[in-house]
Amino acid sequence: MAHIHLCWELGGGLGHAGRLKMLAQALLARGHRVTMSLRDLMHTHALLADLDVPKLQAPVWLHDAVGLPSPGNLAEILFRCGYLEPAALHGVVGGWRAMFALLQPDLVVADFAPTALLAARSMGLRTASVGNGFNTPPRGQPLPALRQAPAERLAASEARMLATANAVLAAFGAEPYTQAADAFLGGLPLLCTWPELDHYARDAAGEQWLGPNFVDEGGLAPYWPEGEGAKVYAYLKASHPAHGAVLKALVEEGCRVLAYVPEVAAGAPPPVVSERLLYADAPLALAPTLAAADLCVCHAGEATLAQALLAGVPLLMLPSHAEQFLTARRVAMSGAGYNAALLAPAADWRAAVRGVLDEARYGAAAQAFAARRQGFDQRRMNQQLRVLLERHLV
Repeated sequence: MAHIHLCWELGGGLGHAGRLKMLAQALLARGHRVTMSLRDLMHTHALLADLDVPKLQAPVWLHDAVGLPSPGNLAEILFRCGYLEPAALHGVVGGWRAMFALLQPDLVVADFAPTALLAARSMGLRTASVGNGFNTPPRGQPLPALRQAPAERLAASEARMLATANAVLAAFGAEPYTQAADAFLGGLPLLCTWPELDHYARDAAGEQWLGPNFVDEGGLAPYWPEGEGAKVYAYLKASHPAHGAVLKALVEEGCRVLAYVPEVAAGAPPPVVSERLLYADAPLALAPTLAAADLCVCHAGEATLAQALLAGVPLLMLPSHAEQFLTARRVAMSGAGYNAALLAPAADWRAAVRGVLDEARYGAAAQAFAARRQGFDQRRMNQQLRVLLERHLV
């Protein structure tokens, strides 16, 4: 059996680690040796505690990039991670190369880990990538724009990022990338999403859509406030300036709210206190929670959003960054949710809540989405990933 190293370098939240956990379980069941390197060992500890594989700290960029504009494409995201100059990038690449020299993997699988892919390419290692549409850009095309920005700036940024990566590859005598998108894809890009959720709205006929990969097990059983009113599951972070206003609006609209706010679970004071609102002490089991819910309020993170849609539950989405905004925009286009990205913290959140709950079109679109994806099986999907990776090893 093969030694497969799974790595995560960029991005926040638990989605990347969850995707790699499910893949690791499928590979281990087949008898492969699995090791992991993770951007954040602390935040992922509980999620991965039952996964018996070596977990290492991923080499990551630790320095602030001062004076850069908000990223307009993936190249400008990499500018914040050492890709402005080859001399800066060499240090992080060296960390990955040292790790791979010690581990001697047969295959490196990257989840938003472009520097790991670059280091593996410099060593002649076989590579693959897993990820949703955001960090798996279309091959053979310019990097898509993440927000409105001058086309000349985006093209120049893409060219600079590609030149930096290729300068490092040349220093190790490795083949250069042809296009900037190659830096994110590896030898076998595996697109773990559906066309309806694809951030870049690429041609559905031209891709293999494997479906979203998320952890669908564990968590607390749901316990709803007593009484009448719509049941709302809310997964919100205190870093979003409107999280308290939204919870207050839900209560004032007569909803029964079961909320997971990580900061409150960690001991911070709750932003709203009401007998109609219960705060979970830990992440909830989403399948039974969403099976009983009438509405899901979240930041449009893929794992929560995909499971809500599979359950036919409409969404009120409060995206916090570009990736979530693009996802929320796609869901809004499908009619299954409302993208509240442009609402200010002092907006009329009661009207937004009322609209999604009372307008039948949101629920109907969510139910139609669930019907289209009926039969999607997370474990079968991970077995498919495992088979594709094994074929790539031959």
